[in-house]
Amino acid sequence: MFFNKGATGVLVRCQGIFSLIVLVLIAIKQVLAGDLSDNTLVISGELSQGGLLVGKVLPSQKIFLKGEQLYTAGDGTYIVGLGRKADKQLELTVVSADGSASQYSFSVAQRSYSLQEVNGVPQRTVTPDQNDLVRIRRDAAMVKQSRREISSRVDFLSGFIRPVNGPITGVYGSRRVFNGVPGSPHYGIDYAAPTGTSVIAPAGGKVIFAHPDLFYSGGTLIIDHGFGLSSTFLHLSELLVEIGDEVSLGDSVAKVGATGRATGPHLDWRMNWRDVRIDPQLVLKALPRR
Repeated sequence: MFFNKGATGVLVRCQGIFSLIVLVLIAIKQVLAGDLSDNTLVISGELSQGGLLVGKVLPSQKIFLKGEQLYTAGDGTYIVGLGRKADKQLELTVVSADGSASQYSFSVAQRSYSLQEVNGVPQRTVTPDQNDLVRIRRDAAMVKQSRREISSRVDFLSGFIRPVNGPITGVYGSRRVFNGVPGSPHYGIDYAAPTGTSVIAPAGGKVIFAHPDLFYSGGTLIIDHGFGLSSTFLHLSELLVEIGDEVSLGDSVAKVGATGRATGPHLDWRMNWRDVRIDPQLVLKALPRR
């Protein structure tokens, strides 16, 4: 969809929830024809909490979110991730080559999240002791450090596929209770699969983190797809790649397991845009494999 200067996104009611699927053919035709004007902004994706937006500005323009400039590809493509508790309004600023700025405001659909009770996880992972807490903080610091640098690679532009086939047993955003104790929300998609099932790269990228045994997530792998967009795979039984490895879509990168805080073998696939945790299912919609 394209918006002129000062435009506000319009919500469309779809299947009982408010969402905005901004894929408008006329806008795409204008982009392909090079007819974007200095005050036109193109975006696609779902404007809801957990969503990923893919947009385009003129190559000569810069785009900002909360005062921070976003990465743009050579053709002006950029991405924006919306967190689980994203504000009701998304504000973007486009600065043209002459220094003039255009403001854009979009309404973000607010989601309701289900409650999921998970029983049978190791009690130690529910009520960790002081030594475990030290390890948990160290684990979190390592993961955060791995995502600190934002790369200019654009593997994400080729689109995404599911990293494993299997029934979905957990969804993004759900509020979780472990062994009767309220815990943090779930930020990924759980796919049930037997231990040893191959996990494939959902898109190309570079391995930026690989660890066989983190406290909560067990065997953990992170792939950078570019512009701050990354995939994280949890509870793995085996890692098949190392930090620094380049992977292509469909490459086997790990094997499903039940390590860390888990009740059985499954893959927990999570996605980040920078430090924002987004919904992998909405990424599959926003960037389907071409």
